[in-house]
Amino acid sequence: MNDTYCELCFRPAATRVHDGCKQKIRENLLDLPSLYAALADALQPVRRGDSGRASSGRTAPIPCNLEALDLRARGGIEGVVATWAADLCEREQWQLPQYGSIEAAVDGYTDLLIRNLDMICDEHPAVREFAAEIRQIVGQASRLTTGEKPPRRIPVQCGCGTVLRITIDTPGARCPGCETQYGHAEVLQLPMAERAAA
Repeated sequence: MNDTYCELCFRPAATRVHDGCKQKIRENLLDLPSLYAALADALQPVRRGDSGRASSGRTAPIPCNLEALDLRARGGIEGVVATWAADLCEREQWQLPQYGSIEAAVDGYTDLLIRNLDMICDEHPAVREFAAEIRQIVGQASRLTTGEKPPRRIPVQCGCGTVLRITIDTPGARCPGCETQYGHAEVLQLPMAERAAA
């Protein structure tokens, strides 16, 4: 009987990371350079409401979308891929490439991570955190470029009584109360948590 589980989705697996889970990381990494470029169009804030009148506040509106600006600035998307690329290079004792622009760094570090994705999935002790950070930054950038809302978090209850907040895309979750590990299907089958009385 197979006692090995995928590090990402917690389903039984012959390898440390399912091929499907690895492919999803690859797709997310491949999307990052184009999302970075598309965020330039998302810098202009969306006007809310019908009225063009200024609000009663004394400060002028911010001239750009700060969330998009943060993702395009050094430390945004570049910071995520640069940190993981630096970690990989340090572990393998490679020279970390240096890039002149943020866009070149996003392209270069993303490419480095894609080319070494098999090794990351097979060997890196923090592959779950790596996949989660890449998924989170891609989701955030995608929402800004398409205007879609973030996935709604649903409170579900573990058998021990601890409430977990999950989305329909949650790959799995570990209960902080009793340390029970749930895979994707299992966490979606947990009962909804009771709402507290107002």
